[in-house]
Amino acid sequence: MPAANLPASPGKPEPPDSPYPVGAGCVCPQKARFSADMILLWCVSLCGVVSAGVVGLVLLFVLREAWPALAEIGLPRMLRDTEWYPAGEVAEGSFSLWPALAGTTAVTVLAIGLAAPCGLAWAAVQHSGLPKPLAVPQRRLMELLAGIPSVVYGFWGLTVLVPLVNAWHPPGASLFAGGLVLAIMILPTVALLAESALAGVSPEWIRGAAALGMDRWTTLWKVSFPAARSGVISAVLLAVARALGETMAVLMVSGNVARVPRSLFDPVRTLTAQIALEMGYAGEMHRSALFAGGLVLLLAVTGLVLLCEWMDGGRMSAAPSFWRRN
Repeated sequence: MPAANLPASPGKPEPPDSPYPVGAGCVCPQKARFSADMILLWCVSLCGVVSAGVVGLVLLFVLREAWPALAEIGLPRMLRDTEWYPAGEVAEGSFSLWPALAGTTAVTVLAIGLAAPCGLAWAAVQHSGLPKPLAVPQRRLMELLAGIPSVVYGFWGLTVLVPLVNAWHPPGASLFAGGLVLAIMILPTVALLAESALAGVSPEWIRGAAALGMDRWTTLWKVSFPAARSGVISAVLLAVARALGETMAVLMVSGNVARVPRSLFDPVRTLTAQIALEMGYAGEMHRSALFAGGLVLLLAVTGLVLLCEWMDGGRMSAAPSFWRRN
């Protein structure tokens, strides 16, 4: 009789389908892994809910503190007044947020105008097949720039950049100096996030472009950048959000004059610098007006984050496919 047709030996169980023994007290590895993943999912979800709650509480706190100024002075007057001269009596003071808003916008536009092309060019060179002995040190240097405290950038700008700008076109502490320092600070944000977006492009697309006869740079500009467009735009928008919230470095090199700049070399004051300078001695209405400026800044940053989420197609908040299936 063929061996395949021999009956099983009496007293011996049939071999199980799984290579793992099945018996009393045995835990299936798939179930254990599934349970561990679900525990991790619930922990991460709880952390996300707590984080969202903290952000909501911060928003409510800022709104509560800014409400006296919004109710008594009014946002239209804050944007209509021409000067920032807060006083104890509302009728005697000038509570215009426009000079600080104009300074914040000008410094941010200048910084992103300098940092975005340089950061995207760095990401393109890193992604274009740069030799590893050059690519790795360059990435480490960019990561080091991202970790330098803002006050160090401020000291460098105050002691090195401001005298150089002053020798070229006084005064040295100006919109131009603030934009340069801020551009160096947000450069790693643009560069590293854009490089990560390019690295996420499907390799099949790159090989398909090579099969069509495209060279390396044509593939980069015609395939990789269009495919990574949402990630690249998100990198630029997140850099703008960081530039809007920067305080110390801009405070040290921009001149801190609350007026609308008319040239690159005019001293300016940003909203964050205005809050940092005046919050310590502000009276009741003055303090509420500063919180109103902070509320405007918070809403602007929130809008940029939501825009990044929309540009990314919701992938920033999407759950992994395994969790969605199970």
